[in-house]
Amino acid sequence: MNFKAISEELVTLLGGKENITSNAACMTRLRVGIKDLSKVDIEGVKKLEGVLGVVESDTIQIVFGPGKVNKVLDEFSKITGLLKGQASEESVTDLAKENKEVQKAKYDKPVQRFLKKIANIFVVLLPGIIAAGLINGICNVINVSTQGSLAGVWWYQCIRTMGWAMFAYLPILVGFNAAKEFGGSGVLGAIAGALSIANPAMPLLATINDAQINLPLTNAPFNPANGGLLAALIAGVFFAFLEKKIRKHMPDLIDTFISPLLVLILGGIIVLIVIQPLGAGLTKAIFAILSFVYEKMGFIGGYILSAGFLPLVAVGLHQALTPIHAMLNDPAGATQGINYLLPILMMAGGGQVGAGFALYRKTKNQKLKRYIRDSIPVGILGIGEPMMYAVTLPLGKPFITACIGAGFGGAIAALLHLGTVSQGVSGLFGLLIVQPGQQIGYIIAMVAAYIGGYVVTHFFGVDEDRINEVYGK
Repeated sequence: MNFKAISEELVTLLGGKENITSNAACMTRLRVGIKDLSKVDIEGVKKLEGVLGVVESDTIQIVFGPGKVNKVLDEFSKITGLLKGQASEESVTDLAKENKEVQKAKYDKPVQRFLKKIANIFVVLLPGIIAAGLINGICNVINVSTQGSLAGVWWYQCIRTMGWAMFAYLPILVGFNAAKEFGGSGVLGAIAGALSIANPAMPLLATINDAQINLPLTNAPFNPANGGLLAALIAGVFFAFLEKKIRKHMPDLIDTFISPLLVLILGGIIVLIVIQPLGAGLTKAIFAILSFVYEKMGFIGGYILSAGFLPLVAVGLHQALTPIHAMLNDPAGATQGINYLLPILMMAGGGQVGAGFALYRKTKNQKLKRYIRDSIPVGILGIGEPMMYAVTLPLGKPFITACIGAGFGGAIAALLHLGTVSQGVSGLFGLLIVQPGQQIGYIIAMVAAYIGGYVVTHFFGVDEDRINEVYGK
């Protein structure tokens, strides 16, 4: 990059040096004070080489990323003739948020945006999924330990019903959210999702002359559970697409009642014949792949999954796993509600914590030490964004060594067959959702991730020159 040329063009786009009152840099942004905002070509600045984003605040904040921003400031201040200012000290949370936005801008592509929409469908459902998963797991332990002695107690069965209801009717909620997220009517998506719920009163399941109703093509009876959550998800998205297409061509006078009617009639038939079998096939394929990695590859599969998880997070592809976690925690699913993937992935955060300890011990950079001190406690509790986005990812090497080290924790998690009854927490809080009796195994795996991240980073991940370039001396 030609930082001088970029700076010259940037000054022009900001309205000339007479329109600039100050220039300073923080970790990733060039902060420029402006006299007259009307003279600034914001769109032009966004298109400038090296610019990852622009934030309009009390100053114009131009995101260049760690390292590069200081080189831009050097040239920029020469052109403006203004002294380089010192940006105020940022908290590790602010820095992590800022770097996360930089990363998001870098990888904000159609695939990531689509997966974000898929994740959004389930994010609003997480409180219910987490609570219901915990209820199911705890009640299973109570039933076994008491030999079902509470089966006739009304309040106990009421609590069990709450856990059962969430997963029994989850396809309706998924269909509702999917249709809304993709621009359709939520209630129509909910009806689409209802086709994935096995209810004996469903007309399609009726028995006529001692025989069930057979579907075309397969000539087999309808099985609502076959498609599962994926069928409900795809159906909700399809209903939104179909509704928008129909409403686009429907006269306003009859749109209100004819469009939803056509969506349900046409969409229902397509869901039944095409989407349900598609959902069933995808579900089987996903479980087959996970079973192969988990059972056939064993600790090697656990290592790969754990070591590769945070790179997926960094580029936004981890969101594809959101519906998979929901399926794994479904008591009626193939794993009876035990999520054996999540404990392996949670070890990725342990590798980051271990890398943080190694960096803290070896570096002499006081700013980095401060960021690490602020990041490690919350990282141990399972909140890994400060460590990842404020420390390891900006430095590069420590992020890679942390991932490599985390794989050892994932390998042990796979060897010990760890599983969770719910989701939504990680780190030390992961002990709350691990299958009862597996808490010690979980701690062993997490400590292995800490040690792995520490050792690999200690020997291969600390570059003091790079640290000083990113954080300043």
